[in-house]
Amino acid sequence: MGLKSGYDKLKASRLSRPRVKLWMSRVATVLILGWCAVQLSAMADFWGPRLFKGWPSWIIASPHSFLAIGLSVQVEEKSFPPKKTYNSNGYLLVSCNGGLNQMRSAICDMVAIARSLNVTLVVPELDKTSFWQDSSDFQDIFDVDHFINSLRDEVIIVKKLPSRLKKRFKLGLVPSMSPIRWSNISYYHDKILPLIKENGVVHFNRTNYRLANNGLRPEIQNLRCKVNYGCLKFTPQIEELGKRLIKFLHQKGPYLVLHLRYEMDMLAFSGCTQGCTQKEADELTKMRYAYPWWKEKEIDSDQKRQNGLCPLTPEETTLVLRALEIDRNMQIYIAAGDIFGGSRRLSSLMSFFPNMVNKKTLLRPDELRYFQNHSSQMAALDYFVSLKSDVFIPTYDGNMDRVVEGHRRYLGFKRTIIPDRKNIVSLVDQYNNGTLYWDEFASEIKAAHRNRIGTAAVRTVIPDRPKEEDFFYSNPHECLPQG
Repeated sequence: MGLKSGYDKLKASRLSRPRVKLWMSRVATVLILGWCAVQLSAMADFWGPRLFKGWPSWIIASPHSFLAIGLSVQVEEKSFPPKKTYNSNGYLLVSCNGGLNQMRSAICDMVAIARSLNVTLVVPELDKTSFWQDSSDFQDIFDVDHFINSLRDEVIIVKKLPSRLKKRFKLGLVPSMSPIRWSNISYYHDKILPLIKENGVVHFNRTNYRLANNGLRPEIQNLRCKVNYGCLKFTPQIEELGKRLIKFLHQKGPYLVLHLRYEMDMLAFSGCTQGCTQKEADELTKMRYAYPWWKEKEIDSDQKRQNGLCPLTPEETTLVLRALEIDRNMQIYIAAGDIFGGSRRLSSLMSFFPNMVNKKTLLRPDELRYFQNHSSQMAALDYFVSLKSDVFIPTYDGNMDRVVEGHRRYLGFKRTIIPDRKNIVSLVDQYNNGTLYWDEFASEIKAAHRNRIGTAAVRTVIPDRPKEEDFFYSNPHECLPQG
């Protein structure tokens, strides 16, 4: 019996050796593949643009791609702050309104409000009903996990309401309101917090300009900056494509971004028709009447232009760039949608500045295919390229222009030329009617913009007229290096 038992054990051990070898080979294979993945991941930044040329961008950049599984999550987790714990007073649900940059500044305000009230913020819903009809969700534009985790030392942020509150919201049993514009934080403590405590959640159905520019505690102003410049990070897909655009531009030297806000929606909204044909002017008027939330209907275009309230036309912009002695060989990246009037209106600009490009001319159609019908994602690409430009010049003072100006200030007062439109149109008219010679015109334009280049300045405060004072996000001076 003892011999037989020993034989059986020896036989079993011999039979198990192939299994052991197979198991060990599998372990070795996994280790080798893991090592290769680490090496490829480390080399991705260097080789990525050439190795993966033409591949969908999420294959290159997504933290969930085959190169990054099990790696990036651990690396990013270490950089996030510790979680803040507090007894939440309830939930704040917000539906942003407007274009990308109006929503961007609103998101920063909503975080500051949620933090001040000790409530839980639900990831904001983006506007899908505005003129642009963009179906993009928050996570299609911003890195939602980075947003939540990078703010976890300030405020609790969740991706959705608890089911019981969501059901009440859908049944219309939750207060839904537009907070008073330009309100101080005391308004939210006195008026909004009691509603949240009573109902468990409050819904803000409009978020634009709901927090004051001035008179807020330093920690609130600094939190707005933290969200805007650190926590609202574009998705890897948008950033990868933005970097590709910047690379193409830098291969040919410095570049200037011109936010030429001469698009149909802006002209219809503002009622500005300078240089348009009568047919085009009628088309713009018809469009303005088609949108009931555009309150101003009867507009005197000439008077509005003389008051500096119209975007500069392509022709006016050409004269300004020439007067400022912008090198005619400088690359000019047009950050905008389709220019109203097309090539006819762009002819003067292109004749003096032939190196004019945009995202559609720099990228292949297949590279833009996934962004094409999403205006906010396309605007995010322009925003990314604008931040890195050597010079940024907007032709209007819209939300993108002001938010980019502030962001460039934050990055070290990068040159941003803010046109004095009221002065410009007066000088342009004098030059065009022959009462001002070119040298005088150019000298006047230079003088008018000597101190309008985005350098350090204290924000202008106009008590009781917040709409007319400097917008916080165009000059967040509390957060900027001084001197």
